[in-house]
Amino acid sequence: MSYSKIFSGNSPELAYEIMNYFQNDFSTLYSCILVNRLWCRLTIPLLWENPFSIPTKNFSFIETYLYNLNDDLKMKLNEYKIIYKSLPSNTLFNYPSFLKYLNTMKIISSIERWTEVAVGTLKSENRDLDSVFNFKRLLHMSLFKIFIDNEVNLHTFEIEIADRDYNYSYFNDILELILQNTNFIYNIGNLNLYIGNPSCSSYHNNSNEYALIKNRILQIINSYRNLKKISLYHSHYSLYQPLLLSEDYNCSNTLKTIILYYIDFKGIINLTKIFEQLNVLESVHIIYCYSLNISFVQQIINLTKPFKLKSLFTNEIPQIEPLELLLQKSGYCLENFGFSTTLYNITLTLQQQLLELVIKYCKNINFLCLSGIASQVTYLIFNLIENIKHNLNYLSINMQNNDIETECSSIILQNLGQTLPSKLEYLNLGLHVKKSDFEIFLKNSQDTFIKKLLIYNEEGQDILSSIKEFIMKKKRINYLSIYDSFIIDTILDYEYQSKDLFSLNNEVREFRLYNIKVQSYYDSVIGIYDFIKENN
Repeated sequence: MSYSKIFSGNSPELAYEIMNYFQNDFSTLYSCILVNRLWCRLTIPLLWENPFSIPTKNFSFIETYLYNLNDDLKMKLNEYKIIYKSLPSNTLFNYPSFLKYLNTMKIISSIERWTEVAVGTLKSENRDLDSVFNFKRLLHMSLFKIFIDNEVNLHTFEIEIADRDYNYSYFNDILELILQNTNFIYNIGNLNLYIGNPSCSSYHNNSNEYALIKNRILQIINSYRNLKKISLYHSHYSLYQPLLLSEDYNCSNTLKTIILYYIDFKGIINLTKIFEQLNVLESVHIIYCYSLNISFVQQIINLTKPFKLKSLFTNEIPQIEPLELLLQKSGYCLENFGFSTTLYNITLTLQQQLLELVIKYCKNINFLCLSGIASQVTYLIFNLIENIKHNLNYLSINMQNNDIETECSSIILQNLGQTLPSKLEYLNLGLHVKKSDFEIFLKNSQDTFIKKLLIYNEEGQDILSSIKEFIMKKKRINYLSIYDSFIIDTILDYEYQSKDLFSLNNEVREFRLYNIKVQSYYDSVIGIYDFIKENN
């Protein structure tokens, strides 16, 4: 089929397939809008499926939504004199109808950032804090009212309360409005719940608000009766434990994913009962939890059904025996694994024993994240990578803050390249980089295509010329992030400085000529919790 047919609109089905291929490549999708009328009609719905999650510094799409307000609400918003330009008088599309994904935390943070810009344009005498707060509160309600009135059919609705000091009134207003409009709940395809941990001061100052949030969340779940995913952080396990134990919420036949993040299992004795009654559970993710001792593991071993442990990340190993029993039971399921020695000192013997257990029991690891590993066990890292290379897609090795970082970094760079699979989605190396070692790595890994390459070069040598010679000109990557940190010896003291390749405009343009996109290092790092939340 000729390209002309696709661009002319004679093959809308194929054009739609092309659009979907670029679903998360927003810059490309924006370009597609300009091709012709058909491509514009196909692209706009994709861009407006989940606008609150698009990484942007421009939140003007909120104003586009506000066009759909009734005149009464528009008048109320205008009374605050914060919207410094008139709302759109007309729009080409019914944008709210395209909405498929909605996350409470993301909509609140988007409004916060949009309001910051709007308030920043006001004269100081008009920046009344009470007015700004009331305006934001009305804005949250107005946006959700738009979605409800347009009878949006959400593929996924996520109730997320993160560990930030946002005013809980926003959450309560949103949840109350949802409970008043049950059709909104029934039109949700997947309901997910993510509960973070508020700061102590925030929780103390808003304890009544938080109790109200919890009760309203439980009411929504009871009405919906189709909760698919739950994530609990720190102390909130006990608060939401009734969800997992009570038959009133019907979670036993709907809940597919449980994420446990920084939970202390000390004193928790009903895990067997909880997991035994979850009939359709597909994955459990344990991220930096505490007290992974024999008491915890024995409850898992007592299960009469498989325990589908998909993720295990830890930064403490009090004993190796419980972890061995856990991996014996569930290691075959494990897809995401990592441990860090930077917070708690994990002895050399325990590091070695754990890596040996993972090599023995875990063949299906997709995401491997290791931090602060001793140089004496690096050979086990290479054995592990060799053992899982047919599944491995994401690899992060970080030796920062390691007393013997230089030696360990050299060993890794000299031996890692030849053990990598033929393709990686993501490789993040935090090392003290010697140029000669790095070139060995580049030569040994020349048969590996790396979609995203990230390098944190701590007090190492300049490697940009090597990157250009071995990677840029051979087009072996799609995305690149390099962050250099170094020490300058001043007259009075030492001064720490840093440099991100992303800030060097001429270099960014040069890489772009080879279709390599340079990105900010810290914006490109994959957070473990976010990765698991978004991919399960």
